[in-house]
Amino acid sequence: MNDTLTVSLGAAVSGDAVTFGLWAPNAKSVAVTGDFNKWSKRGTALEPDGSGNWYGTAKGAKKGSEYQYIIVGADGERRQRIDPRARRVTQSVGNAIVYADDFDWEDDNFTMPGWNELVIYELHVGTFNVKEKGRPGTFDSVIEKLDYLVDLGINCIHVMPVCEFAGDFSWGYNPAHPFAVEEAYGGPDGLKRLVKAAHAEGIAVVLDVVYNHFGPSDLALWQIDGWYENDKGGIYFYNDWRSSTPWGDTRPDYGRDEVRVYIHDNALMWLEEFRCDGLRMDMIPYMRHVSGGEDDGDRLEEGYSLLRWINESIREQYPHKITVAEDLHGNAFVTDSPESGGCGFGTQWDGDFVHPVREAIITSEDAHRNMHTVSTALLRRYSDNAFSRTVYTESHDEVSNGKSRVVEEIAGEEGKVDNYFSVKRAALGAVMTLTAPGIPMLFQGQALLEDRWFSDQDPLDWKRLKTHSGINAMYRDLIRQRRNLNGNTRGLQGQHTQLLKVDDHDKVIAYLRWYDDPTRDGVLTILNFSNDSFDGYAIGINFDSHWQLTFDSNWVGYSDHNVDAAVYPHLESEAVEQDGHHHRVMLSLAPYAGHIYALIPRED
Repeated sequence: MNDTLTVSLGAAVSGDAVTFGLWAPNAKSVAVTGDFNKWSKRGTALEPDGSGNWYGTAKGAKKGSEYQYIIVGADGERRQRIDPRARRVTQSVGNAIVYADDFDWEDDNFTMPGWNELVIYELHVGTFNVKEKGRPGTFDSVIEKLDYLVDLGINCIHVMPVCEFAGDFSWGYNPAHPFAVEEAYGGPDGLKRLVKAAHAEGIAVVLDVVYNHFGPSDLALWQIDGWYENDKGGIYFYNDWRSSTPWGDTRPDYGRDEVRVYIHDNALMWLEEFRCDGLRMDMIPYMRHVSGGEDDGDRLEEGYSLLRWINESIREQYPHKITVAEDLHGNAFVTDSPESGGCGFGTQWDGDFVHPVREAIITSEDAHRNMHTVSTALLRRYSDNAFSRTVYTESHDEVSNGKSRVVEEIAGEEGKVDNYFSVKRAALGAVMTLTAPGIPMLFQGQALLEDRWFSDQDPLDWKRLKTHSGINAMYRDLIRQRRNLNGNTRGLQGQHTQLLKVDDHDKVIAYLRWYDDPTRDGVLTILNFSNDSFDGYAIGINFDSHWQLTFDSNWVGYSDHNVDAAVYPHLESEAVEQDGHHHRVMLSLAPYAGHIYALIPRED
C-alpha cells in the first residue's frame, strides 16, 4: 500500500480560475456542471490523467459557485454527484459549493495545554445552545456560551461530529460528506469562528471524526463511478463481507491507496485548515475488525496500519495535538506507540473506568457497592501513562440508547433528579472523575443537573444554571482542584497514585495522588460511598504530614441536601501504624461525600 500517494482533488480556487479534480478510475467520462455554465446537461468536460483522476477548469467558476459532477459510469449510467472532497455543500442532497480557504485567523497562535492539565467538556453543537425553536444550535450559538465554559474552568471542548449529515438534526455519526461542515451549524467558516473564539478564551478544540463507516444515507460516494461488486458501494468501500458494519454496508476500503489518502487527508485537514487541537475517532474497533471484536479471523490489518499512519503524521507534524480513541476494549496497544506496534493514540476512552464507577454510584443499596471494583477502576492504566486514558461517568453514549443521565438513573422512573440520592451520589462520581489518574471529561449539561437522556432534538435547558447554581459551583470548584488553579493540588496532574484504603464494609476508598514527591505535592482524596457518617475514621499513610481541606462535596453551599458536618479542616498525622502504613490521619466523613485534602509541606 502506498501511504505516500498525494493527489490534488476537489475544487481549488487559484486566482481567477477554479480547477476541479475527481477520482473516478472506472468512469467513461466526467464533466462539471454548475451555476457558472447554467447547469449544462453536458457540463464542462474533465480530462483523465491516466491514474484514475480527472481534471479540468470551468470558465466563470469562482468562490461561492455551486456545482456537481456528471459521471458516466462503467455501467453506462449517468450520475450527477456532489464532489467527495467538497468543503461546503448547500445540504446533504444539494450541491457542492466552491470554497476558498481565506479565513482571517488574525493573531491566533494557540497551543493547547499539557495533556495532564486538560479538563474536557463534550458538547453537541445542535443542542448545546439552541436559539431558535425547531432549528439546531450553531457554531455561533456555542460561541455565545464560551464564557460559561471559561467560568466553569473547561480548557478543552470535544465537539461531536460536524461533517455534513442527512437532514438538520443528528448526533453527527452519519457523515454523508466527510470534507464538508454541516451547513445547518454554520458551515466551514462557522467552525473556524468557533475554534478561533475558543482559542482566544484558552480553550482547545478536539473534533469527533467518523472513519469506521460513512453515511449510510445521502452518500455521493456510493457507486460513484459505476463500478461495484455484490451490489455494494464501489470504489470507496469494501465490496465483500468486510463492508458490513452496524450502520450499514458502508465500511471504507482501508486497503485501497486512494481511500487511505482520502481518510488521511481528511484527518489532517481538521488540524491544518481548521486549526483543531486534536481528533477523537469514533469506535475504532470497527476499523480494526469487521465485527468490532477481537477475533483474528476478521482482523483488518489495513485498518490498523491506517490508524498508525494518521497518528504518526500527527505526531510528526503536530506533536502537541492529541488523538483520542473510542475503543473500549481495554487494550493498551491502542495508545502504545507505533514503533512498539501500537496504534499511536494519545489517549483512549476508558470503559474500565466508566462502567464500574457508574454502576457503583447508580446502585441503590449501599451493601451492593463493591469498593474493590471501584479501586480497580481507579488504578487502571494504559501504556504506562496515567493520561493515556480519558475518564468520565457521562458521554453521549452513556446517556442515550436506553440509558439516562446519572442523576436520572439514580432517581428512577418516579423520582426527580434533584433528590437527595441523585445529587449526593452523582457528586461522588464527579469527585472521582476529577481526582482519578487520567484525563477527566464531562458531558454537556452534567454541571447543570440535566435530566433524562441525550437526544439531538432536546436542547440543554440553560434555566437550570440558575436553579442548580450550587451544583454548577461544585463542578467549578472541583475543576479548580484538578487544574491546580489554587496552587496547592498539582498532585492531581501527576503520574502517581497510591491506594491507601479500600473499605468494602463501610464503603470508603482513599487514595494519594502526587506529581514529583508525595511529601511535597501530595493530594489526598477520600470518598464515602455510603449514607453513613463517620467520625474518627483512620486512614494510613507512609509519612508524617499535615493536610488542609480544599474541597468538600457536602458543603451546604452546593446543595440543600448537604448538611453541616464536622468535617475536619486540617489533618495532622500521628505515628501510629494503620493498614500497614507507619502513620495515620483521623478524619470525619459526611454521607455520600468526597473530601479532598492538599498537603501542607513541612518547612525544611
